[in-house]
Amino acid sequence: MTSPTTPRPVAVLTGASSGIGEAAARELSRRGYALVLAARRLDKLEALARQLDPGGQRVVAVQADVADPADRAHLIAEAQRRFGHIDALINNAGISIASGMWWDAPDPLRVLHVNLDAPIELTRLVLPAMRARRHGHIVNVGSVAGSVAFQGIYSASKFGLRGFSLSLRRELLGSGVNVSLVSPGFIRTELTQNAKLPMPGPEIVARAIADVLERPRREVVVPGGYRLATLLDQLAPGLVDRAVALIRRGRYRA
Repeated sequence: MTSPTTPRPVAVLTGASSGIGEAAARELSRRGYALVLAARRLDKLEALARQLDPGGQRVVAVQADVADPADRAHLIAEAQRRFGHIDALINNAGISIASGMWWDAPDPLRVLHVNLDAPIELTRLVLPAMRARRHGHIVNVGSVAGSVAFQGIYSASKFGLRGFSLSLRRELLGSGVNVSLVSPGFIRTELTQNAKLPMPGPEIVARAIADVLERPRREVVVPGGYRLATLLDQLAPGLVDRAVALIRRGRYRA
């Protein structure tokens, strides 16, 4: 928490209009962050910004499709214009194939553009200033699907994001810029609303995001029990094959 005399840290948060992003916005606001919230649904963003900051001084809503290079540039420029610097970039925006198999989707590569290209490009935009200040934090919201493969395009995007995050962390060692990966398992959001699985709400991921900003870590898996799934996939992949088949029969959509 910040005191009245401590400058507020500034975080840019993508995918902030619902689910994990909305929960993260609420948690970070509670912990004293100034926020630049980005998503395509401006009405939801503005409503959330008004709830968190009725005075309009520390929470800004910016409509942005992170797959669009012009929108990415505008988002970072607007954050810098409004607050002068960016302390944290939280790449949370993510999509999956809405239903069916990825090869039947009209534009499956959009999953890669949103889940992988956008975090890489947004990171590239903020890194020069963070490195110059020797201060900053990149938090990428990945997925257990980035360690345990179960859907071609979605897992490809999350495996890629995991590799990017872990390697970027090593590239930036000693620079003053931290990199953390938060990898959720099944979480109750719009993407999983039709799933027939017991799932925690997005608040558990929001707390993990806020916690790694305060105490940087390489990777956090939430809920923690999913670490067993990643270990099982390495030691007994056949068991995980059967588990994924059961999940698919439950018609999980993401």
